[in-house]
This record gives sequence, structure tokens and C-alpha cells, in this order.
Amino acid sequence: MESSTITPPARAVDAATLTEALRRTAVSNPNIVAVRTVDDGISLTWAELLERVDAVAGGLAKLGVKRGDTVAIMLGNRVEFHIIDLAVAMLGATPFSIYTTYPASEIRYLVTDAGAKVAIVEQEFLAVILEAREELPELEHVILVDGEAPGTIRLDEVEGSNPEFDVAAAAAGVAADDVLTLIYTSGTTGPPKGVQLSHKNVMVSAAAVEQIIRFGTGSRVISWLPAAHIAERMAHHYIPVIYAGTVTVCPNPREIISFLPQVRPNWFFAVPRIWEKLKAGLETMQASQPEEARTSVEQTMAAAVERVRLRQRREPVPEALEAQVAKADEEMFSHLRKMLGLDEVLAVNVGAAPTPVEVLEFFHALGIELAELWGMSETCGFGTCNRPGAVKIGTVGPPSPGTELKLAEDGEVLVRGEFVMLGYRNQPEKTAEAIDPEGWLHTGDIGEIDEDGYLKIVDRKKELIINAAGKNMSPANIEAAIKSGSPMIGQACCIGDARPYNVALIVLDSDYAPAWAAQHGIESTALADLAREPKVVEAVQAGIDDANRHLARVEQIKKFTIVPEDWLPGGEELTPTMKLKRKPIAAKYAAEIEAMYSG
Repeated sequence: MESSTITPPARAVDAATLTEALRRTAVSNPNIVAVRTVDDGISLTWAELLERVDAVAGGLAKLGVKRGDTVAIMLGNRVEFHIIDLAVAMLGATPFSIYTTYPASEIRYLVTDAGAKVAIVEQEFLAVILEAREELPELEHVILVDGEAPGTIRLDEVEGSNPEFDVAAAAAGVAADDVLTLIYTSGTTGPPKGVQLSHKNVMVSAAAVEQIIRFGTGSRVISWLPAAHIAERMAHHYIPVIYAGTVTVCPNPREIISFLPQVRPNWFFAVPRIWEKLKAGLETMQASQPEEARTSVEQTMAAAVERVRLRQRREPVPEALEAQVAKADEEMFSHLRKMLGLDEVLAVNVGAAPTPVEVLEFFHALGIELAELWGMSETCGFGTCNRPGAVKIGTVGPPSPGTELKLAEDGEVLVRGEFVMLGYRNQPEKTAEAIDPEGWLHTGDIGEIDEDGYLKIVDRKKELIINAAGKNMSPANIEAAIKSGSPMIGQACCIGDARPYNVALIVLDSDYAPAWAAQHGIESTALADLAREPKVVEAVQAGIDDANRHLARVEQIKKFTIVPEDWLPGGEELTPTMKLKRKPIAAKYAAEIEAMYSG
């Protein structure tokens, strides 16, 4: 009797396109939850998600959306985003997200550059989309996901309106080199550039993840970053599609810390500011304890940090220290990890800006192996990554699988691989500047590679400070030191290019500073008042002094000014991804900066 062989189902990660990957995932894992709200008010399995994706795709096709078209999306973190984005992709069209903080002028620029004829939006952002539409005659349809308004189409009118349309056939016609999405750079050095990422780019990047860490089906992530950010699209959208993960949407990013214990994610990625705030929050809890308990915790933390540093230096850890930390882990750290909701993580990552070493050491001491990674929109967010169990603090890790990496003569990081973008939309000259004839992407970052092949990012090439004496310095690393100097400091901007010494603009932490003020008997907790309060200035000075102890003499901050307001993502001073807009900051605070040099 001949034995019959059972053909295993085709793996989503081996698909040529994301659209095929989704269809494979829905067949192989139909009953695993794909996307949900935290209270399970909405919860869709992969089979249910695909059914809704196909229903919306058919409706969009009826409106004229076809392969090669672009569709603008302006939504917060909600279930509908995942349906709509994948529905557009099913047609071979290109969905792209607009930061929800953008004004009408920015929206007009992006919609025009992308050539979008359809925009999909929610009520909260409808007014600004309609304002932009007044000068966008080519924008034919605005689809509203929640409710109705004149001049718009309801999403439920679109979904299921074209049941005869063969979505599977449309998806089968999508090619690996078709543009899957546009990621618009945040525009720190000029107008945003539309990074064109193909299905192949994304699938290659996702396949590399499998070689770094194994995520089982149903692995939990939280969708909470802006969908226009490459980290959000890869980590909390594309990768769950490919590995049948479960996405919980967090509509308000300010609530992410409260979502963690409710979701217990298996993978969590956040920008440095979130980890800084978590550390500050835990230290505030510690500071409120009686002196005896506080002293005991401080000693335990010091021992755990010392163990981290010894292991990082590859030096033996004394048995007594190992036993002390093991006891602390059982009695304290394990409970803290559970309280934070990080007790079931397989990987925790940080990126997008330098993370203070003290923050990384703090979480490693707690048993949370916080790992820096590095990537760009132009590389699908991938480039280098510290692996679980092999993290080198202060580096962004070795190259990801499939990544070639080298340094140019001036130290600029060059990368090459199948994950590198197709190019910038409508900007062949900029594309030629970025990708040389041999396929190397010139990243604009200055780096160093150590003896183990781990990369350390120094700073952006265009942002290095060269002082009046000709000394090169990294403002980002100086700013990271300043922020780690005191939880009072929420943001810092170092100035010193062509100057005799460095100064800084300081933004008070909008959560910590008012609480600190109330504890110290200061009546007003408004940031504008606190910026002038002598006790607050003294506390910030102590933080600057601490930072200066960790900086070379030429890097140290000689003077600072506390600005009277907060800097918000998408505002005048910060991009939506919380990067400093250095030129606008220098212009806005020119008087304050000059006063620090002339006084």
C-alpha cells in the first residue's frame, strides 16, 4: 500500500506579495483573532477580517480604484484601518497614511504628490480633509468610516456594495514589485519625500524577522503608533498579517502604558520617550516609599545594574551578586514586569532616536531585555537589530539577515539589500542621491562598527554640531544625556553649531514636573509658571549638572533656558514621530538662544 503524503499549507511568509500572504494566513489560521479592541467590543478572526477586506475591496473597485492607483487614509488607531489598508492593497492599489496632526496645506501636498483620487477618513479629521479638498479637484471621493456628512460616502455604503467583484483574481494580479505603500518622511530637512515600498521590500523584511525571533501564531502586539510611521506599519500591521498575530488597537497613544497589562504583548516597540517615562514613573513610585524601603530598593537596583554592566563587559558575575539579583527577581522584579504588562514579551525594542544608556541598563536590570534597533522608512524600518540574548547596550545591533552594511570614508552608514525602497515618488534626482549605481543606500547617519560587527549610530550627518573651535559633536547624544539627567526634563534641544560653547532649550516633562511642583508646595502647576519657578530651575540645573558629568568638556551645556510651553508631536518643534525640527526651533527661539550667548 502506497503511503500518501499530505502537502502542508503554503506559508504566508513565503508569499511573493502581502495580498497573497493575507489570503494564506486566513486559510491556515481562520479562527485566530486578527484584530480587536481592548474590551473585545470588536474582535475579528483572520477569516472574518479577510471577508471584510474583500467586501471593502469590491466596493472600492466599484468607485474606480484599480491597480496602480493611490488611496489616502487619515485614521487613528482603529480596527477599520487594518481592513481598509488591506482592501486597497488587494486591488493592486497603494494605500498611504497621513499623520492625523497635519494641517490642510500638508494634506494637499501629500494627496497631490501621491495622486490620490480617494481619501478615507474619520469624523475627527473630516474638517481638515474637506478644507484641503477645496483645492484638490482630483480628489473624487471622501469615505467616512464613522457616521455621515454632506459630500462624503459612508464606509458601510462601500463595504459589500459590489459582491460580484472577484477580489481573489485582483489579488492574484498583484506583482511583487508593485508599490504596497508610500511612507512620507517627516520633513525635518524639507518637504516630505514619498518612500515607495514594494510588496517584495516588505515581504523580504518580514522574512528576516523569522531568523531573529520566532513569533507563534496569535502573538500579541498593540497598534498604537501613527500608521504613517514605518515602525507601526511593519510591527503592528504587516508582520501580524504574515505571522498570524493578534493586533489590539489603542486609539489614544497617551494610554499605551495602561494598555500593556491589559494586553500583555509578546512584542512591544516604542520610541525612547515611552521608556524614559516608564522609568521615571517607577522611580517616582520608589521615591514615595518610606526611607528604609527606598534605601533597600536602591541597593537592590544598584546590584542588578552592576550585574548588567559586568555581563555587558563579558566579565564574570560573582556568585553572591548573582544570588542577590536572582532573589530580587523572584521577590520584586518579576512582580514589576507583571505590573507593567511586560512579563510575557519575547522581544522589546526601542528605536527612532538615541536611548540613554541609563534607561537601557535600568530595564535590563528589571529583566526586560530592551534592545535598540535601527532602520529607516527607506529600508522598511529594518537595518540592524540587537537579538534577544545578545544585546550590546549602546549599539543598534548587527545587520539584520539579508542586510549588507558598510561605512563610507566620512563614516556615513551605507546599506544594501532587497528591502531598500524602489525610490522616492516623483523625485528621481533625490532617489539618485540616496541610492548609488551599485545599489548602496546612503542613509545620512554617521556610525561606527565594533569588532563584533555591531553598529553604533553617532548622529544624523546633517545635524552634527561643529563648534567654533572645529570640534564635531552629536546633539542627539548630548540631548539623550540631558534627558536622563532628570525626570523633570521632557525634551531638550542642544545648540552650539559655530558657537563657542553649547547651550540648551529645555521643555519640562508635562506629567512629572506638575506632580513634582505639587509635592514641593508650589501652587501653580502650569508649565509656563513652572518655567520661571526658582525651585524648578534649580531642579533642572541639577539634572544638567548630572548630564555634564557624563559628557566631554566640549560637549557640556554651559547655559539653558526653560521654555514656557510643551512641545507636541506634529507641532512647530517636533515631527509626528517626535524628532526635533531643529531649524524651526532655532528660528522660533532665536531671541532666547542669543540671550544665552550674549548674557
